[in-house]
Amino acid sequence: MYCVRKVTEDIYWVGGSERHLPLFENIHPIPRGVSYNSYLLLDEKTVLFDTVDWSICRQFVENIQAVLGGRSLDYMVINHMEPDHAACIEEIILRYPNVEIICTQKASLFMHQFGFHIDGKVIEVKEGNTMSFGKHNVTFIGAPMVHWPEAMVTYDSTDGVLFSADAFGSFGALDGKLFNDEVNFDRDWIEDARRYYTNIVGKYGPHVKSLLKKASSIDIKIICPLHGPVWRNDLGYLLDKYDKWSSYEPEEKGVMIVYGTMYGNTESAANDLATRLVEKGMINVVIYDVSKTHVSYLISETFKYSHVVLACATYNLKIYPPMLSYIMDMKALNLQKRTCTLIENGSWAPQSGGLMRELLGEMKEMTILDNEISLNSTMKEDDVDSMNDIVDSIIESMK
Repeated sequence: MYCVRKVTEDIYWVGGSERHLPLFENIHPIPRGVSYNSYLLLDEKTVLFDTVDWSICRQFVENIQAVLGGRSLDYMVINHMEPDHAACIEEIILRYPNVEIICTQKASLFMHQFGFHIDGKVIEVKEGNTMSFGKHNVTFIGAPMVHWPEAMVTYDSTDGVLFSADAFGSFGALDGKLFNDEVNFDRDWIEDARRYYTNIVGKYGPHVKSLLKKASSIDIKIICPLHGPVWRNDLGYLLDKYDKWSSYEPEEKGVMIVYGTMYGNTESAANDLATRLVEKGMINVVIYDVSKTHVSYLISETFKYSHVVLACATYNLKIYPPMLSYIMDMKALNLQKRTCTLIENGSWAPQSGGLMRELLGEMKEMTILDNEISLNSTMKEDDVDSMNDIVDSIIESMK
């Protein structure tokens, strides 16, 4: 049975949701699932904007057949060639053999790399090219490295719709509510949206900035991403988040404490620091165990908060391995502009503090506060003054 929704009078959402998959890209946990969005335009010509992941292909095909109502499919616009959006290209070709594919030159190359049989079917477009499908006129806009090099977005000037590929997307399955004004986004979706952006697109902030600049020059009324809700109002909220995330500016003044502990002693120091911060009036404090929290959540929270405390045990004279993995992800995703404080622990040769400082120093615009503690096995009364100094330096740096 088909399951579709109208986006505008002529544009239909024909995607679907996946709730069985435990990991997105076989890396990131998606306990709330994920949607794969595709859109179908009915005009003088019929146009499909992107496909879906193979896991929901049957639903996808039923949706397309229902909306077309016996009409043929004339065009398939492929904004992004990643398999979670392009896996069903050949299935569409088999069912609609006269369809023509509109994409960038590099997307066409990727289709060949994936083994798709598309010879003679591709119309390659570049930045600024336009097409008319009847009443609807579209412009193709380059979006390289958001987040693959072949990506583009398509702007329908007739309805003011931006088919935004992987920009403005989110983790999370759709439970019948397609539009942003049908959900409480700030309560129920922002964490998944941030985690999606920071882990999937986060490395490419300058490229996102370029796309935001292009988007500011056109009259966008609706944003149709390939994951998550469709935005038909309050676009400023979403664009502001993307502006902050792509600038690597923190959303909030607050302290994120991440600890790596083997036997609980470093955790105790982290709890002590959090308590002292709250007592001094800084109540926007969160604590995470680096060993128990998936790194995708840690990255998302690191993009959110202005201050990060790394409290880490020394392990084989090195950084505790889960902490090292987290820091390396921060570096790989181009995190910058954070204020950091370090707490190291070790029973005979504390080393983690200096090693963490060295790695953070390789990242852009990272401020590492001078006040730090080197613990010997456990926090003691002699360490209280140093902990208070850390609290004072964090609060002072927020002014």
